[in-house]
Amino acid sequence: MAELQLEGESTAHRVRVRNLSAHGMMAEGDVRVLAGSRVTVCLKNLRPVEGSIAWVHQQRFGIAFAEEIDPKAPRSAVGTGDLSAPRFVRPASIAPTGFDLDPKRLRNI
Repeated sequence: MAELQLEGESTAHRVRVRNLSAHGMMAEGDVRVLAGSRVTVCLKNLRPVEGSIAWVHQQRFGIAFAEEIDPKAPRSAVGTGDLSAPRFVRPASIAPTGFDLDPKRLRNI
């Protein structure tokens, strides 16, 4: 989610971030915008970013940022830039080494 403020308005609108890159984003929301409008976007872990509406299609619209951002920053926890999972976390599809998957030895529930 992000806060979007249109130039000349004092209220901010909550929009859903659908795609985020260093140069812009695609957002979706009930706010009515016009291509070329100037906006300010507030994303988590970043200072407000100025930009302009590049395109509009129904409730989705693209925003071209005036300056490049770090697109990973809003995805990380506040105050950390580390996105790696702890070593002990494994996907459920990966069995520990030496684990016997013989169906006869598995417990039935």
